[in-house]
Amino acid sequence: MTLIKSISGIRGTIGGTTNDNLTPIDAVKFAAAYGTWLKDYAGKEKLTVVIGRDARLSGEMIQNLVVSTLVGLGIDVVDLGLSTTPTVEIAVPLEKADGGIILTASHNPKQWNALKLLNERGEFLDAEQGAVILELAEKEDFNFSEVDDLGKIIKNDSYIDVHIDEVLELPLVDKEVIKKAGFKVVVDGVNSTGGIAIPKLLEELGVEVIKLYCDPTGHFPHNPEPLKEHLGDICKLVVEEQADFGIVVDPDVDRLAFISNDGEMFGEEYTLVACADYVLGKTKGNTVSNLSSSRALRDITEKHGGTYEAAAVGEVNVVTKMKANNAIIGGEGNGGIIYPESHYGRDSLVGTALFLMLMAERGGTVAELRASYPSYFMSKKKIQLTPDLDVDALLEAMHDKYKNEQVSTIDGVKIDFPENWVHLRKSNTEPIIRIYTEAKSQQAANDLADHIIDEIKEVAGLD
Repeated sequence: MTLIKSISGIRGTIGGTTNDNLTPIDAVKFAAAYGTWLKDYAGKEKLTVVIGRDARLSGEMIQNLVVSTLVGLGIDVVDLGLSTTPTVEIAVPLEKADGGIILTASHNPKQWNALKLLNERGEFLDAEQGAVILELAEKEDFNFSEVDDLGKIIKNDSYIDVHIDEVLELPLVDKEVIKKAGFKVVVDGVNSTGGIAIPKLLEELGVEVIKLYCDPTGHFPHNPEPLKEHLGDICKLVVEEQADFGIVVDPDVDRLAFISNDGEMFGEEYTLVACADYVLGKTKGNTVSNLSSSRALRDITEKHGGTYEAAAVGEVNVVTKMKANNAIIGGEGNGGIIYPESHYGRDSLVGTALFLMLMAERGGTVAELRASYPSYFMSKKKIQLTPDLDVDALLEAMHDKYKNEQVSTIDGVKIDFPENWVHLRKSNTEPIIRIYTEAKSQQAANDLADHIIDEIKEVAGLD
């Protein structure tokens, strides 16, 4: 398995050989590169970095390595312990820290881990900054501190509670309105830190919580990516318990999916649509999502009198476009909600509170809410990469093949047809090509994806 170095951080599988996997040596090297870059970027002698991790099995080992490396560089570390990605993002500015590192491989299976790197605003580094860190790691040009100048470790495990308080203080979140609605909700925390944070938030909001896989052991009970094929247990439990809906998060709690009261997927693409519907109904403004997200957000935004824009895939790209367009809500179609009133990061706690407000004020069932939105269906498929596959040449060939259609090359190749679209891109987080399609029926989306995959295989000479 190749160690993946990208805009989404540095990630790899645990074990194996250095430079091919996320071994202890690689973890130290990249932590040292980040700390070295941060010293130059911050331009001051004494630095503080916030660190938190999800519950995956390798988390404690990787955290010990990263923390010790930063201490060795003379950097103080605020150790949040078990945390969530959005919690660390919020903690960085509250601690007046110079940066942050989240130790999580997001939705990847248990053998993966990663270092996600933040700036002093608690936002992801841009591609240019990431490139400098990769270069420093390659050169291994590090200057560690002498014994009297080592950093210190400050442990603070209160930040999930602080994060929940921040959500409750948002102007568009009214605890009493949600409490009065008397919701009953099933939560699948995939045995990671969402199993701590989401039930705590719901209980603060007066919601009856039924926990499923909420023990943060790191033993994921199913594939942790919140897709329909992985979520049979919660879909069944929502119906059995006659719950109002279900909530599913990924291991680091920046992706949010809902299960409707009838046990069907609300659709992770529609998490952002619903939250945007609520926010735009209260505050006029614009929205942004990435090129792989549903057209439904555009439709809802225009219905509320706003303007929709698409960004390249990757949270930092969406945030940059949101700032440029003064978007009041945005995110990614994988269930990532970015609400600047809170912070510029995907946040399932914020998304959960906004969705509860929408349901409390609108009434009716979650299935009825879903039926009220423009109906689009997506297919999300992938092709495994092999070392000899020239992805750039392949994407260029597909671009040329469809050059008479509306084509975007901001991020891979997106081809917009009148009734549907296809987006082909190399993943930032896995050694695959992603093939996303959207159409007016599931069959049409699947057929378009299969057709494009056949064409890609033909161009690449694959079986």
